[in-house]
Amino acid sequence: MKTFFRIISFARPFQRYALPYAIFSIIAILFGLFNFSVIMPVLDILFGTTKDPASYVLPEATFSMAYVKAVLDYYSMTFIQEYGKPATLVIICIVLAFSNLLANFFKYFSLRVTSSVKAIVLQNIRRDLYYKITNLHIGFFSSERKGDLMSRVTNDVYEIEYSIIGTLTVLFRDPITVIIYFTVLFMLNWQLTLYTLIILPACGFLISLISKKLKKESDAGQVTLANILNVTEETISGLRIIKAFNGEKFIRQKFDQENDGYAGLIRSMSNKRELSSPLSEFMGICLVCVILWLGGNMVFSGELEPSQFFFFIISFYQILVPVKGIAGSMTNIQRGISAGERIFRILDAPNEITDKPNAKVITSFNEHIEFKNVSFAYGETTILKDINIEITKGKTIALIGPSGGGKSTLADLIPRFYDVAQGEIKLDGTNIKDISIHSLRSQIGVVSQESILFNDTIYNNIAFSTEGVTEEKIIQAAKIANAHEFILQTENGYQTNIGDRGMKLSGGQRQRISIARAILKNPPILILDEATSALDNESERLVQDALNHLMQNRTSLVIAHRLSTVQNADEILVLEKGSVVERGNHQALMANKGLYSKLYNLYNDKGIIE
Repeated sequence: MKTFFRIISFARPFQRYALPYAIFSIIAILFGLFNFSVIMPVLDILFGTTKDPASYVLPEATFSMAYVKAVLDYYSMTFIQEYGKPATLVIICIVLAFSNLLANFFKYFSLRVTSSVKAIVLQNIRRDLYYKITNLHIGFFSSERKGDLMSRVTNDVYEIEYSIIGTLTVLFRDPITVIIYFTVLFMLNWQLTLYTLIILPACGFLISLISKKLKKESDAGQVTLANILNVTEETISGLRIIKAFNGEKFIRQKFDQENDGYAGLIRSMSNKRELSSPLSEFMGICLVCVILWLGGNMVFSGELEPSQFFFFIISFYQILVPVKGIAGSMTNIQRGISAGERIFRILDAPNEITDKPNAKVITSFNEHIEFKNVSFAYGETTILKDINIEITKGKTIALIGPSGGGKSTLADLIPRFYDVAQGEIKLDGTNIKDISIHSLRSQIGVVSQESILFNDTIYNNIAFSTEGVTEEKIIQAAKIANAHEFILQTENGYQTNIGDRGMKLSGGQRQRISIARAILKNPPILILDEATSALDNESERLVQDALNHLMQNRTSLVIAHRLSTVQNADEILVLEKGSVVERGNHQALMANKGLYSKLYNLYNDKGIIE
């Protein structure tokens, strides 16, 4: 239940809800109890069991059912003597209706409190989960599937809403109801009540067995549902390739396998969950039968009055409803706990890249970036080994080499998307681990091979996260990026929505929007990661021209660039298997006739270096 209470803790501060909920619930229960108490004198009137009027006196106040019944009998007889039985019956019915109205009135307000708790808990869970995802280091997502993460944010939160938050009323009000009604039953006849408590634990034991089995299947069900979302996401993203390779049958079989497995788990879980309700109902009827037999004999022997026994039966049946609700909610909660555990695995994931206490805030880049004996590994796989580089302000450094040599990883270390395993990276002589992440990244602009755009307008994509922007500045950035003309040709100009991932635009247009975004940010350090490798010749020319404007008067780290950019770089670093095997300008490296010269000659006809 640790997970359950942790979920409920999202409703803090509890005192804001607990006290009004308890007050409203208890008042509603007491009025409901009063409703059934009023029935006793009604039965006496209807069945003619009222005694001699002289025998009814107002008793001294005591905490007992006998006192309650005596008070009701006294006033009933008083009304009977004054108004007659028919009129008294009308009065009692009016009191009963008014009491029921008040009971439901306070019940309504207690439900309003729980509705607020539900909304607050779900709001806080979604907020904390989303904030955690945006705050986690990028390395965390390399081992997680997108579909599984989406399932946790959507389906698991929904499961918590349905299975746990939806049972808050049952878990908090119903136990109070059971306690109050059992107290009344003990006051009415403790021997009869004691018999009922002997059978109830057996019912609870059977329900707990069902709940344990349901928990295991719920864990498997959430994983399978995440797999379905993952397959669906991959299908939508890769639909062009699926159709090109006639892979519809293959991907459908993959989906059907997960979907059929999930359907089987749902059927099994539903069967077990639904079993708890008829089982608890059957156990409740068994209890009623025992009470009827025992209580009936007490009435026959004169130990219990008929109206009291009838009140006992009605009150006990009122206990069965919340007991049944509690039993059913316990099975539902197991599914919610399973979903909660999956969510907490994200919330509890350590963020390996954080600010140090009193981290230095920088406002400018003035001298150089220095790699000193830097090494990096993904798990057990070494990616970079003993890298020593100095990037002087205003210089352009190009990284080239075979695929998998560590070029992109080296660039990702500068904005601390990952942290070095050994060595250190210094910016103006300060270890970047000692600099606040926000201020460090504010000095860096990134343009990657895949243009990361959002399902929003062109205007908002260019202005993304840049404060104090004006339309004039955005248009100026778009012009520098060779994007202004095509933007004006779109349906609504800068207010045109570009769709998911910017799919309404061509590859070259998306890249120029990304470059405009970097120009607007105006960072002193620029990282270009294969920014033109996936473009056609015309788009490449326009994008390359935009990049040349962007790189002016900036410190640039360029990865796998087109040949013209590589040739013009101040220094070229050739990486192979995580190590710098060659370095120098274009002329020196060609004269060296090493790996760079080999790559240059190999791809010279294409005009690129991969």
